[in-house]
Amino acid sequence: GVLVAPGETFSFNERVGEVSADTGYKQAYIIKEGKTILGDGGGVCQVSTTLFRAVLNAGLPIEERVAHAYRVRYYEEKYQVGFDATVFQPSPDFKFKNDTPGHVLIQTEFSERDKHLVFKLYGTSDGRLVNLSKSRVWEVVAPPPDLYIDDATLPAGTVKQTEHAAWGAKVAFDWKVTRGEEVLQERTFYSNYRSWQAVYLRGTKTN
Repeated sequence: GVLVAPGETFSFNERVGEVSADTGYKQAYIIKEGKTILGDGGGVCQVSTTLFRAVLNAGLPIEERVAHAYRVRYYEEKYQVGFDATVFQPSPDFKFKNDTPGHVLIQTEFSERDKHLVFKLYGTSDGRLVNLSKSRVWEVVAPPPDLYIDDATLPAGTVKQTEHAAWGAKVAFDWKVTRGEEVLQERTFYSNYRSWQAVYLRGTKTN
């Protein structure tokens, strides 16, 4: 677990540290320079996104959060669109502040069988209540037509998908934290997702 002291700002990137093969991270898909590519620590954003949602529900001030470049389907399987937080060393980062009078303890639970991650935040209740609106979605944009690229390193007849299509959209939701008649936090979170093109490599190698 991690203890966040009163008045302290928690930085996801600082806590995780270097993300590389040298520190034990495997390669998985990341979004970099407008492409989905294999990179060290791919999938770390699933952790930052889960923590973002936990912090929202705890009503703690969020100091830095950046949405993904495009909509990631599995983030929306059991949750509304727009509740994601991307991270990459050294930035973007996900940060929140402990504005309570006591320490906040962050604990995680992971089920190897279900591949299910849970964040639990413990602290001293000060009576705050959280209200989250439903996501608002507008300016929906269809993905561009599929793109096929000839690849001489793949056998002829082979087709390999390297990018998956995603619809673009602007998304917002409202977040309000109150304690009695006092408003502690009131904010609208915005996400601007690009439409994303499906890309296929088409093998042309003949021998």
